[in-house]
Amino acid sequence: MQPPPSGSQQGFGYPPNPSFMPPRGPPAAWGAPPRPGVPQWSSPSMAPPTGPPTGPGGVSPMGPGFYNPAASLGPPPPPKGPPVNGVTVPPTMNGADSMRPGSGPLGPPPTGSATVAPASSTSAPNGPLKPRYAPPPSFPVGPSLQPGQRPADLPLPRPQLLQPPPVNPIFYNGGSSEASSAQSSRVSTPLPTQRYDQLEGQFSESSSGHNTPSRPAPVPPHMWASMARNQSTGSLPASGMIHPFTPSMAPPPPAPPTGPPSGPPTSAGNLGNSGLSAARRVYPTQQFEPPKAPVAPPAAAPPMQQPMQQPSGQMVNQRFEQMQISSPAHSGGDRVVDLLKERHILPPQKDQPPRASLPGDLKHANCSPEIFRCTVTAIPQTAAILSKCRLPLGILIHPFKDLSQLPVIQSTVIVRCRSCRTYINPFVSFVDSSRWRCNLCYRINEIPDDFLFDPQTKSYGDPSRRPEIRSATIEFIAPQEYALRPPQPAVYCFLLDVSFNAVETGYLKQFSAILEDVLEQLPGDKRTLISFIAYDSAVHFFNLQENLSQPQMLTVPDIDDIFLPMPDYLLANLQDCQEMVSQFVQTLPTLFAGTHETNSALGAALEAAFKLMSAHGGRLTVFQTMLPNVGPGALKSREDPNERAAKDVENLAPANDFYKKLALECCGQQIAVDLFLLSGRYADLATLSCVSKYSGGEVKYYPAFHAVNNRPESERFERDLRRYLTRKIGFEAVMRVRCTKGLNLHTFHGNFFVRSTDLLALPNVNPDAGYAMQISIEEGLTETDRVCFQAALLYTSSRGERRIRVHTLCLPVTTNVSDIYAGADTEAIVGLVAKMAVDRTMASSLHDAREAMYLVCSDFLTAFGATLTSSQKMGALYSPPSLRLLPLYMHVLTRNMAFRVGASTKLDERVFAMCQCKSMPLAYLMLMVHPNMYALHTLNVGSTRSEENSSDGEDEAAPGMPPLLPLSAEVVDRRGAYLLDTGERMYLWVGTNISENFCSQVLGVPSFASVTDQSNELPELENPYSLRVRRIVSYLLEQRSFHAPLVIVREDSRHRSVFLQYLHSDRVDSSDSYYEFVQKLYKQVCKA
Repeated sequence: MQPPPSGSQQGFGYPPNPSFMPPRGPPAAWGAPPRPGVPQWSSPSMAPPTGPPTGPGGVSPMGPGFYNPAASLGPPPPPKGPPVNGVTVPPTMNGADSMRPGSGPLGPPPTGSATVAPASSTSAPNGPLKPRYAPPPSFPVGPSLQPGQRPADLPLPRPQLLQPPPVNPIFYNGGSSEASSAQSSRVSTPLPTQRYDQLEGQFSESSSGHNTPSRPAPVPPHMWASMARNQSTGSLPASGMIHPFTPSMAPPPPAPPTGPPSGPPTSAGNLGNSGLSAARRVYPTQQFEPPKAPVAPPAAAPPMQQPMQQPSGQMVNQRFEQMQISSPAHSGGDRVVDLLKERHILPPQKDQPPRASLPGDLKHANCSPEIFRCTVTAIPQTAAILSKCRLPLGILIHPFKDLSQLPVIQSTVIVRCRSCRTYINPFVSFVDSSRWRCNLCYRINEIPDDFLFDPQTKSYGDPSRRPEIRSATIEFIAPQEYALRPPQPAVYCFLLDVSFNAVETGYLKQFSAILEDVLEQLPGDKRTLISFIAYDSAVHFFNLQENLSQPQMLTVPDIDDIFLPMPDYLLANLQDCQEMVSQFVQTLPTLFAGTHETNSALGAALEAAFKLMSAHGGRLTVFQTMLPNVGPGALKSREDPNERAAKDVENLAPANDFYKKLALECCGQQIAVDLFLLSGRYADLATLSCVSKYSGGEVKYYPAFHAVNNRPESERFERDLRRYLTRKIGFEAVMRVRCTKGLNLHTFHGNFFVRSTDLLALPNVNPDAGYAMQISIEEGLTETDRVCFQAALLYTSSRGERRIRVHTLCLPVTTNVSDIYAGADTEAIVGLVAKMAVDRTMASSLHDAREAMYLVCSDFLTAFGATLTSSQKMGALYSPPSLRLLPLYMHVLTRNMAFRVGASTKLDERVFAMCQCKSMPLAYLMLMVHPNMYALHTLNVGSTRSEENSSDGEDEAAPGMPPLLPLSAEVVDRRGAYLLDTGERMYLWVGTNISENFCSQVLGVPSFASVTDQSNELPELENPYSLRVRRIVSYLLEQRSFHAPLVIVREDSRHRSVFLQYLHSDRVDSSDSYYEFVQKLYKQVCKA
């Protein structure tokens, strides 16, 4: 049988947009066909154009006669012009560089100045053109340069010139052709007479610019040339300089024309202003008349409808306010962030996930971001708009998450669309009292009479009051037609390694004690079945029937042709045979205490378990402590300890396909395999993990496990196993994700088997599994303003009920690139990229995966920088506030154990980190990607909540959490104590000069000299300080489903490197620091 493809079937990428992206040196990161000399992950770069870009008919896409320097390898060198006031000024270019203050045609040209060339001119784009008209009123007019003066003596209106330049409003208007036409229509609107009256009251109508503010600021040297004026006209130079705007700095309006303009008429449409900033916007010629009587300015006029009343910086802020997306306060409100200046970009408190901008009634009904998230909270209308953003598009879902409140409905009728089979949800629309329109395929369906019944009021009435319409997450108890066969019982089979190495680790004693303690808490009903199989160089079965006086062990030494000795007696009913099972569990540690078998026949044991469970299905739990070396599926060591720090990591792929084929057979019989690897030596996890990856199971790894000598790992194994045995479980599950017409789900990530194009087979589903899907836009979403995604999980509960859990996510559709950037979900992007990078590593190489993660940042920064002017980008690397943390997370991800190079990393540890990236829910994955560090020595013991956590809406059950610290040794003080939460472990770093007060009240020792290194317990002391620290640790542990042991590390300990390796913002021998990473991004963006 030909094995089907894995869960991740396609590559990592989105199609490039050649008409938008500038040519660049390194290739882009997103999927393109491979070519010689180019990594498979990269897309071929564009060849530099030989002339100005042209559109249909040879006309520039930005307008006739327009030259866009951003579309070439760089702007052409400006030709020298005649000296003006002693300073050589380059002549004006008919293109982006000519749209400077003083070039917009708000009025007729001053006397002696030339008019604008016709828009249909075909002159060379680099040729000198004559100056344009007077400046638009959104820029100040400064004094002219007098004879004998130097540019350094020329004052400016305000001293804010050295502040970061404001953002290009074209970015916040979308950057698309639709947005450009809207921008043109706004520009061509005549200036309101009320504004003219205000300007006239503050300034004279003279064009000489003598009425300037009385408190000028000096001009910096790098702006000298931009302040030179034309002696004959006194107009502002063709400069890209942008001034901060205040009402008192408004320039005078142009005088009313006395006659027709000397040049041909100019309109906003034929000058192609769709790629320009406010400083470079081309305005049409307008004729203004002062009002006969003063008129009060409109109070409620939308600011975006009066673009000439405020500059780009204020337009940025108001645009974000209109989108109702909160931005981080520490980054300066809604302003863009300069990554070169913001070295410590990490906020003191974790940002909340962005919410979709929906109407009020739908916003509160949307699915929780803890369950369903998208990489953007505003879906681009077309694939071309998505390519402009250069952001990955996908969804991440945690479908079986433990929920405290979950509406459960038992009904004989489950309302679904007759066409696409979508479940009715809060985002459908009711045509009338008897019909509803599907929100995915837009088909109109009939409403059954039973659906009009309200189960809460026990009466018939409005269908919108039904729980299905009021909640985006709901669970149905399915009727009989949703079951192909009677619901299977809960079946648990434990496969135990009993070789000499396994007995020495002591895990059997721990396993027996925990299982005996929770035996009655195993999920199931009176039909629950249980079985045990042990293996070393042979396979051992156990008969646990109730009519026996003691358990009976049956050994099969023929591992090459395994068979079941007593097929009808190896699965015992847990309720009927509970005493016999309990007796066996108690004697298990002593059964193989004196063994000397050093071999492991894991493959034969798996085949035997498959034969035993194939009639029922269920969960198979494997405990392995060494490399399987005999029988079917035997492996040999492939790890070279001398190559652990190599840049080219090998042997990440499976050594053979035995375990993958077996997993697919298990999946077909509704059997999921969960692997617990407890090994201090190489066990080839890259091959063994396939048995869980393709059967819907999970992998847990405990390196260097020993029940006595490694207490942190022993504690973690004990807590994880206890939860594993008692958590909720779903059997014989399938999941299908549907989306609005025009979208397509094309790649899936997680542990499952793809049964059809969009149906995921999950023999078992557990609350700790996460999944992700990549999305492509196949058709334009022009006929709708919202899209929806719906995930339906059909499973059998441990009590034999067939249930359907449905999650629905609704997102708006937009044509504005600004909305997409403002609503981007950084954590969701990181989670999706991590899963895509694992696939790229397995398909190509680790180097290609690291390079593509780097290009994720450079691509979106380049795309965002294309919306800014050259003067705004000069010496800065700007990022939208919503994506300010993406470069930090990408840098940290490249230093994660799954993708790092140059540092010694065991092969099994690297593979396990990749398994976590593929299958962990986003909330848990982010802890592994970017650990959280807190300072404990600065806690305010007198308060229960910190000032940072005192905001409204904060979880009142949370203690006063200290602020987050950057992962840098720069913030680590020798007099301090720091808690580092890495997800799987917590480290308490104690400096050598820690105060005696902290030692006595928290650690229970008099001084630092008495602190026990590698201790994993905090004493329970009766004082406020100890209580506060223990509450913080307990709260952090409650936020995850797995246990993270606490380890105390002294600064002078030989284990200090365990703590220091997580300071990812600092430079190490094998990796750059975060700031160096940002500088490389800046150089890459400048090249684009």
